[in-house]
Amino acid sequence: MKGKCYIQGMAAISPQQTFEGDLFSAPLVHTDSNLLACMEPDYKPFIPANSLRRMTRVLKIGLTAALRCIQDSGISIPGPIVTGTGKGSLQDTEKFIKEIVTYKETALNPTPFIQSTYNSVNGLIALQQKCTAYNNTFVHRGFSFENALLDSMMLIQEGTSHTLTGAFEEITAEHFYIKSRIGFWKENKTDSRELYQHLSPGTIAGEGATFFTLTGQPSTQTYAAISGFKMLYKPAPGKLSTTLKDFGESADLIITGRNGDSNHEHFYQELDSCFPGIPQFPFKHLCGEYDTAGAFGLWLAAQIIKAQQVPRQWFPQQAVLSAPVNSILFYNHFYGEQHVMLRLERV
Repeated sequence: MKGKCYIQGMAAISPQQTFEGDLFSAPLVHTDSNLLACMEPDYKPFIPANSLRRMTRVLKIGLTAALRCIQDSGISIPGPIVTGTGKGSLQDTEKFIKEIVTYKETALNPTPFIQSTYNSVNGLIALQQKCTAYNNTFVHRGFSFENALLDSMMLIQEGTSHTLTGAFEEITAEHFYIKSRIGFWKENKTDSRELYQHLSPGTIAGEGATFFTLTGQPSTQTYAAISGFKMLYKPAPGKLSTTLKDFGESADLIITGRNGDSNHEHFYQELDSCFPGIPQFPFKHLCGEYDTAGAFGLWLAAQIIKAQQVPRQWFPQQAVLSAPVNSILFYNHFYGEQHVMLRLERV
C-alpha cells in the first residue's frame, strides 16, 4: 500500500486500563485463567440508560470505544465508518441459537438475531452520530481489521478527509471452551505475565475494541503516520524473511504479536534473525489472542511513537529506549495463516 495516512484520534477498551487515565502509570493487569477479559468503563456518559439494558457487551464496548475515539480526534462528524471483526456478537448469537432449541423454533425474540449480525456496531455508531456516509464491516478472520484499515486508507487516498476505523471482539465461556477443545489455548493455567517463558502449544484468550480516526493530513494532535502496510496469506518458505527485511529495514523498534504458542514460534524466530539488536516488544500478554488483536497492537505502537517512551510497568524485562524512535515495524500473524506488517513513522 503506497501513500500515508495519519492517526488523529484513538481509543481502546481492553483487558488493561487503556480507556481512561495515564497509560504510562496504569498498572499491569494479569490473569492465570488463560483468559483476559476487558475492563469495562462507565458507559453512562456515552450510552443512554434505556439503551444499555438491551445491549450486549460487544455492542457496548464497540460503541463506547468509537465515541471516545471521535472525541479524542476533535472531529465532530465521523465520516465513513469501517470496522473489522472475526466473530461479531458471540453473546447474541449463542442466545439466539439456544432459544431456537428451547422454544422449538417458535415465539423467538428477534432482538438477539438482529444484534448478532456483524455490522450491528457500525449501525449503532451511525445512528447515534446521525452519520449517513459509507459504512462497512469486514469479517475475514485474522485479516478482518487489516482489511478495514486497507479500505480506509484507499478512501483517504481517493480524497476522503477522514474515516473512523476500528475492530471489536468478545470472548464467551462457551466459545472459550469450544476453542480449548481444538487446541487454541494452553492446557495448563499460565500467568499472563510469564506468557513468553511458557513456550508450549496454544496461547491465552482475549478480547477488546479499538478505534482510530484516520486522516489524510497531519496535525499537531497526530499520533503517528502509517507509511507502509503489507498482508501475506500463508507465505511460502523464505518469503516472510525476505518481505520483513525489505519492509522494516529502517525500524528503530519492533512491536510483535508473539503469544507463547510453540506451534507458530518459528515465524517470530525468523523476525529475530532479520533484525538482530533492534528492541522488540510483544503485546499479547496485555490483550490475549483474538482475530482482531492487531488493532490493539497498532494502538500501542502509536502511543509509544508519539510519547517516545514505553509503559515500563507493562514491559518490566525490556531495556529502556536509548534512542529516539522515528520508525516502528509492527508484525503480527493469526495462527500462522494471515501475516500483517505495518510501518509507523513519527510525525
